[in-house]
Amino acid sequence: MRFEDVLHEIGGFNKFQFLVLYILWLPRVILPLHFLLHNFISGVPPHHCSLPHLDDRYAAGTEKDSDEVLALGIPRNADGSYSSCKMYPLPLNFDPNADLSLVYGNQSNVSVPCQHGWVYDRSQFTSTTATEWDLVCDNKKLNQALATFFFIGVTLGAVMFGQLADKFGRKPMIQVSFVASSIFGIVEAFSTSYVMFAIARTLCGLALTGMSITTVALCVEWTDVKHRTFTGTIISLGWSVGNMLLALLAYLIRDWRHLILAVTSPCLVGIIAWWWIPESARWLLANGRVEEAQKYLIQCAKMNGKHSYTHKLDTETLKKITISEVTNKNHSYLDLVRTPKLRKIVLLSGIFWFAVAFTYYGISFNITGFGLNIYLTQFVYGVIEVPAKVGTYFTLDWIGRRNGQAWSLIITGALIGLNSVIPTEFSAVRTGIAIIGKGFSEAAFTIAFLYTSELYPTVLRVAWATPLL
Repeated sequence: MRFEDVLHEIGGFNKFQFLVLYILWLPRVILPLHFLLHNFISGVPPHHCSLPHLDDRYAAGTEKDSDEVLALGIPRNADGSYSSCKMYPLPLNFDPNADLSLVYGNQSNVSVPCQHGWVYDRSQFTSTTATEWDLVCDNKKLNQALATFFFIGVTLGAVMFGQLADKFGRKPMIQVSFVASSIFGIVEAFSTSYVMFAIARTLCGLALTGMSITTVALCVEWTDVKHRTFTGTIISLGWSVGNMLLALLAYLIRDWRHLILAVTSPCLVGIIAWWWIPESARWLLANGRVEEAQKYLIQCAKMNGKHSYTHKLDTETLKKITISEVTNKNHSYLDLVRTPKLRKIVLLSGIFWFAVAFTYYGISFNITGFGLNIYLTQFVYGVIEVPAKVGTYFTLDWIGRRNGQAWSLIITGALIGLNSVIPTEFSAVRTGIAIIGKGFSEAAFTIAFLYTSELYPTVLRVAWATPLL
């Protein structure tokens, strides 16, 4: 007897599966709050060199006078805006009471890098990592590197949690992920240096991956084959809700430390909700833990109203399922390349996962220059994902996983290319194309999760998330 036969008898898509789906929605909402957080905690507001020798006159004057004073110390760019990284050097024997136009009028037009730090426009962000540690101009790459550090942690976490979830189970790793994400998120918020924050950010990315790869596997393994596409689509909507929630939180909370604490707080709720998450009966049987599998299968049968079938869930019957489905209980990542078929799957899925992540995050981290403010752009990006996922559900069984994956990526790439050649003056057109491209990139992401989770055997199912990035 196959496990799918047992799952069909006790209800492969009923009240028990909906309970699992509802609980696992929480970690799916949490993930984008952190994965896309860089857009707001590391935003770079308009800035210019600090001019301490002109501060008194700059602050005391009218807006027109202040602009004139600023023009004396800051050179202008070709478009007429003030330079963000250059200033005129302080004249020798500078007299703060002298006529500034005469003092600077005798100076050459040679500019120098900022000598006294920067002044930031606080109208959009109260503070970010860029303003906290002056990660602008020559140091702007350090600010951009924070996103890289986070996704390095995600990649390492995929390898680590894939192995641990296969060895210790899906449920324990979800709790480890909740706890570790809470701890590292708090450490991030109270970081006192760039290095401390970068390390905490990397470790937080590592911890969050436990939610990413185990929730999908757990949800799929409790659902019958017929409804896996629907289940995968519904649980993925949690990511879209988190995407929209991030826009709201970022709009309301403009301080980067407070925003990190706000997006980390749902992990504490997850720690409590974890007690109601069932372990994968399929995984338990595959690892010889028949009694525990029996307990969860009986719970499933009772909740789904299949009381008459509970007496058939004896340990002897379940042991036969274990023997028929698993011949070798010791598995590792080497199993992914042990046979020609698996090697082909790993190689090709790794390639399209790279394309999926590259296009999705490439669009998601570009929320400026479209004629909308960044908060509205972020929200609209989240909204467009909903019809993209619903459309994926209704078309996937019709066009197939492979065709759906290919065409969603092709269309996304074409729209990105089209947007790159449209002049910035046509902001409305660029915005519309970017939003449509975001929808197709999300469709590609949804299909990738469903497709790869179905391609791998049960005992290797959590390992497929390793090539996520």
